[in-house]
Amino acid sequence: MTYDPHSSHELTRRSMALVLAGGRGSRLKQLTDKRAKPGVYFGGKYRIIDFALSNCLNSGIRRIGVVTQYKSHSLLRHLQHGWNFLRAEINEFVDLLPAQQRVDEDTWYRGTADAVFQNLDILRSHDPEYIVVLAGDHIYKMDYSRLLADHAASGAECTVGCIEAPLAEATAFGVMAVDDDLKIVDFVEKPAEPPSMPGNPDRALASMGIYVFNAEFLYGELARDVADPESAHDFGHNIIPRLVADGHAHAHPFSRSCVGCQPDEEPYWRDVGTIDAYWSANLDLTEITPSLNLYDRNWPIWTYQQQLPSAKFVLNEKIQHSVFSAGCIVTGSSIRSSVLFSECVVHTDSSLDEAVLLPDVQIGKGSKLKRVVIDRGCRIPPGMIIGDDADDDRARFERTDNGVTLVTRPMLAALAEAAGRR
Repeated sequence: MTYDPHSSHELTRRSMALVLAGGRGSRLKQLTDKRAKPGVYFGGKYRIIDFALSNCLNSGIRRIGVVTQYKSHSLLRHLQHGWNFLRAEINEFVDLLPAQQRVDEDTWYRGTADAVFQNLDILRSHDPEYIVVLAGDHIYKMDYSRLLADHAASGAECTVGCIEAPLAEATAFGVMAVDDDLKIVDFVEKPAEPPSMPGNPDRALASMGIYVFNAEFLYGELARDVADPESAHDFGHNIIPRLVADGHAHAHPFSRSCVGCQPDEEPYWRDVGTIDAYWSANLDLTEITPSLNLYDRNWPIWTYQQQLPSAKFVLNEKIQHSVFSAGCIVTGSSIRSSVLFSECVVHTDSSLDEAVLLPDVQIGKGSKLKRVVIDRGCRIPPGMIIGDDADDDRARFERTDNGVTLVTRPMLAALAEAAGRR
């Protein structure tokens, strides 16, 4: 495909993006008890949704709707504070689209396709030629203008963004079988034997949950879907398989539009839908040369952040390969391969090893934490040890099979209450 930045600019101007941010993210356990998955903190200062929104902005798409539903207050507040700088008078916006029971008084968003259908009147009012549908809960950097150019060049009604996954990993995804022209000829959900890419027998094209549609075509398909009483009204389960069967879908390999990826590197895309995946993706940023480059000023990740003082370090023993955000204070401690969000305080003689601390966490004197995710606002008591005894961690907190322990304020409160009864 030949990429013309001038024609791609015109395509983005004629497009509108819808970021689907209503999911609970139940596999993140207690981390999403009070917030939707796209609103979960990531990477020291961001929220997960910032990546999809920043990709839109950097790609030239400046008409964006964010579809919310589950426990959206934290997410909406973040969007209002951090994403209110676009100018409506020149047709730029981030529009918040919470569930409003548009079908009837009993029907909230029933699936990803229904969430778009219930906002058709808003979409039509902006009269886009193309609709870009995005999941709001993945970590990656992608130039959507290249995706749009690929879509327009293919002549397809629908294009599915796909990551080129090793065959062994593709069994966990919806996989696209394609012909030599990348027309999708079959769609298989979590196949035991994934169909490989043409010319690349070791790789399969797995759906990223990113779709481009010709707008009028999408409107018709959504109306058709909502009238089907057997449908779950979901893009991945209903809309895309039907379009594949009808010959309307085309695949777009992520390597064509991944930002900052070198030819010999694996394109960086992470579904941080489990505690293990979330912890691991945060720790990716502590590598000497992270695969996800957050220091690229040509493709910045935008967010909202408070005005806070610089991080401060006093008499520390050793700090290695770690990320610290504004407002942190670390005193007389050892920290290795850890990510500390804003306003975290680590008191004397503590040790953090592969720890992810969300904002406003305080670590008491002499605490030893390993392979942990500590939720916002937690106060770790002095001398607490986490990550040393699996059974003890499992009894007190949420511990994964991979040995990562999630700690939240209610868990700590329950421990304190139990100690008070003894």
